[in-house]
Amino acid sequence: MAGKLDGKVAIVTAGGAGIGAATARRFAAEGAAVVVADLSGTRAEQVRGEIVAAGGRAAAIKMDAAEPDAVEAAVRLAIDGFGRLDVLFNNAGMAEVSLLHETSLESWNRVIAVTLTSTFLGLKFALPIMRAQKSGAIVNTASISGTRGDYGMGSYNAAKAGVINLTRSAALENAHHGVRVNCVCPGAINTRVAQVMGKDRADDFRRTMGAAHPLGRMGEPEEIAATVTFLASDEAAFITGASVVVDGGLTAWTGLPRMPGAK
Repeated sequence: MAGKLDGKVAIVTAGGAGIGAATARRFAAEGAAVVVADLSGTRAEQVRGEIVAAGGRAAAIKMDAAEPDAVEAAVRLAIDGFGRLDVLFNNAGMAEVSLLHETSLESWNRVIAVTLTSTFLGLKFALPIMRAQKSGAIVNTASISGTRGDYGMGSYNAAKAGVINLTRSAALENAHHGVRVNCVCPGAINTRVAQVMGKDRADDFRRTMGAAHPLGRMGEPEEIAATVTFLASDEAAFITGASVVVDGGLTAWTGLPRMPGAK
């Protein structure tokens, strides 16, 4: 049976871990040749090796998604290595926890650069190629934090809201050139929490974050990868400019307590 992305060439930014790695593997399993781009060349190479070992096609590149030359180099690698570019998954992003009045300009600029400017750069270098070939699909990683506010996450909220509206603008500008642009808005996803926080704190974090979601758990990277793959595929041919929420029901809730008598 043919895969959803048979014959297509894709770039995945921040593809060395978490959602990016899961999506790179899923793209390859669905028939795409994948350029795995990550700030860590080691992680990018590891994911590339996994894809090749499973019978897929992939290349790896060390890339800072906030640096224009690096993003352009990843696009060139796709063209030089595989002959075209059909799919771009703009997945790079970061957060730094700080109250707004305590946030340094350096921290603000860093979060905006890695989360929002990186998305702009991916669009800037991929769109001319896709417009010329009259086809292409771009998926950006936004967040439910781009649709709501978080305590102590102002820079991240602003950056992800920017990704959502940038997605809409790009979709409008490129629809008549056959290029679709959408974004995915995950809830809390079980990625590298244990590595960052340590096992005990990570377990507490997972329980707390999972309890906030009506489904009672955090999401898994593979669940976001499934949505991204759908949006990148021809099955989503009539979807552009959309922000697809994948959050276990979190944003469906008003936040008000359960009504008396409701079970």
